[in-house]
Order: sequence, then C-alpha cells, then structure tokens
Amino acid sequence: MKYLIAGLGNIGPEYAFTRHNAGFMVLDRLAAEHGFSFSFEKLAFVAEWKYKGRQFYFIKPTTFMNLSGKAIRYYMDQYKISPENLLVVVDELQLEFGTLRLKPKGSHGGHNGLKHIEEILGNSDYARLRFGIGNNFPRGRQIDYVLKPFSKEEMIELPIFLDRAGEMVVSFCTLGVQSTMNNYNQ
Repeated sequence: MKYLIAGLGNIGPEYAFTRHNAGFMVLDRLAAEHGFSFSFEKLAFVAEWKYKGRQFYFIKPTTFMNLSGKAIRYYMDQYKISPENLLVVVDELQLEFGTLRLKPKGSHGGHNGLKHIEEILGNSDYARLRFGIGNNFPRGRQIDYVLKPFSKEEMIELPIFLDRAGEMVVSFCTLGVQSTMNNYNQ
C-alpha cells in the first residue's frame, strides 16, 4: 500500500512559522519524530518512510500554496498513487486553533491551495486533514492573518496539535479514513 501525504505551505524562511504553513509543520514534526528527512526534488521537498508494511511518500510543494495541485498531480503520477490514498494536510480558518478534522472529500471552502488541487485533479474526491488556525482577524485582513506567525500563546500549544495531526496521518494510512475520523475528529 502506497500513500501520498501532501502538507501545504509556502517555501522560504519568512513563512516558516506562519499559520498558512501548518501543513508543512505537521510533516516536519513527523519527520523529526520518525527519523526521515526531506530532500529538494522536482516541484517539492520529498521524503519517504516505510511503516507497518505501508509506503509513505511525503511532499511539501515548492510551488507556493496557490499552485499546490501541480506538485500533487506530478507525485501522484510519479508514484502511481490513487486518489483514495492521497491525504492533503492544510490550514483551516473556519476551525478554532488546534481543532483537527479529517474528511474523506469535500469542497475547497475558499482555500486557494485546495481550489488549485481540485482544478488539477478534476474533482474533490481526496482526503484532507484540516488544521484549525482560527479566524481572529479584522474584515478584509485574511491574507495578513494567515501569513502571520502563530502567537506566543499558540506556539506553546502548537507541538501538542502537531503531534496529534501526525498521529492522524499515520492512522489514515494504517487504519483508514473512517476509523481515523471516529478516533480523532473533535
């Protein structure tokens, strides 16, 4: 069984701890915990990990958030990954900070990264793990908010939520989407 896990974010040190990079942070945390590392390849930073008879392929697209679908399509084709074995880890404004929700499919909900993936794949039939970043910003300031680092208070709690999200990624690949939703969705 092969799985492609795509953590969405923006490359560059100026984006490293911004809310929009929650997907990158989840994968980086998993890599640190399980001892695999990312290397720069075509369209993404890529890592591989074998666990419980499963092959995990992790990507952090270098195409920037709004063109994430390009890298995902490339690696789905490269590794021959079916849509049901794709998981996209993404930040979510509509969920309170730290809330985690796995969904087997759904709409892009206005998220430009998911919107591009849907355009490139031609559908929205892929799983996504939504990482709540909250929506505490004035009207019209959404871009400033998502590109701003987490607050000091949030940074204290962030490792707990990153670890939980990592557990959900592993569970998705080993137990399946329904069991993971039942066990982890808040």
